[in-house]
Amino acid sequence: QVQVAESGGGLVQPGGALSLSCTVSRSSSSIYYMGWFRQAPGKQRELVASIISDGLTNYADSVKGRFSISRDNAKNTVYLQMNSLKPEDTAVYYCNANTGWGDFWGQGTQVTVSS
Repeated sequence: QVQVAESGGGLVQPGGALSLSCTVSRSSSSIYYMGWFRQAPGKQRELVASIISDGLTNYADSVKGRFSISRDNAKNTVYLQMNSLKPEDTAVYYCNANTGWGDFWGQGTQVTVSS
């Protein structure tokens, strides 16, 4: 079992920035895949960004050039730096950790982009 905990959400104005953190309960270096997903009201959950153990990253087209995912294995933490935020980025953001033998999710953190 892997516990996943997100933090760092909040309210920000359009054009602003936020940084989300996702901490896992075991060595993140042993977790092959970690990703950030989001779900807006009335919409399906969608992939925002992911990073695998060799550092390879993947981004949704809607966030390319604005968001950046990184991982710090010494802290068992994955980060999502979000810049130039738009109202359409408003959603609950979830962290996912896939070990290969299990798929684990956090409770989510709310991000609201509004003036």
